[in-house]
Amino acid sequence: MSITPPYLQKGDRVAIVCPAKKLPKPMDDAVALLQSWGLEVVLGQTVTASHNQFAGNDSLRAADLQQYINDDSIKAIFAARGGYGTVRIIDQIDLGRLTTHPKWIIGFSDITVLHAHLSRNFGLISIHGQMPINIPDATATSVGTLKQALFGEELSYNLEPHPLNRFGESVGEIIGGNLSILISVLASASDYDYDGKIVFIEDVGEYLYSVDRLMYTLKRAGKLKKLAGLIVGGFTDLKDNDIPFGQTADEIIRAIVEEYDYPVCFGFPAGHVADNHAMMFGAKARLSVAKGKVAIKYA
Repeated sequence: MSITPPYLQKGDRVAIVCPAKKLPKPMDDAVALLQSWGLEVVLGQTVTASHNQFAGNDSLRAADLQQYINDDSIKAIFAARGGYGTVRIIDQIDLGRLTTHPKWIIGFSDITVLHAHLSRNFGLISIHGQMPINIPDATATSVGTLKQALFGEELSYNLEPHPLNRFGESVGEIIGGNLSILISVLASASDYDYDGKIVFIEDVGEYLYSVDRLMYTLKRAGKLKKLAGLIVGGFTDLKDNDIPFGQTADEIIRAIVEEYDYPVCFGFPAGHVADNHAMMFGAKARLSVAKGKVAIKYA
């Protein structure tokens, strides 16, 4: 059974931590945004820490996140950025307190490790959405959806049709995240239970053949067979070899799930894009993919 953290209210305290790659600059824009929402912002040690490419060594990053998990006055924890590093600390963190004192965990990309671990082990609903480092370049619409999700306003999306969409309607919890990270946690304690779920995927900077390989890895692991639906977000800054792969990322994905019958939606505005719309992972939603439109509404 899923656990929904209390929605935020004006006056709540929230924390920004950095569980992965170090930050290149202060998070002034994000702090100002959150303060404009009436929130009190606390910055973790990792926001200014540095150890090689990481925001402090593994022990510091784990302790920083743990501090705000344990602090009941903190109602939400924002990962300042992704990059790489969350998988190095996930087993050092005691997340069990979030089952009795739930709070929002927000981030995307490398933070997929946290989303998956929280879903699989604790049933905690978390938010895939804009992170502090992205705020200066984020669209107002995407930032608005993050606020809607955090403050408990209705969250639903209506999208334009895509030529590769597969029609159908289904209901299920939305899970997922960055495709490369999903593969990196396969067969681990952080691996999602995919059966009966609506899965969202996105990625950035991969070669087209790698997208094919990652998707085949999910398929051969049995992860794609019993889905309730598939939502494909941004696959951005992709690369190709001297000998072209011959398919776009969307075409690769559609071909690999061709044998299944669940609805598939392409072109969802989320991922490594300025218009990164918030998604509530672990929350139940209805996915409706029709000829004229696509609708996603959280139950």
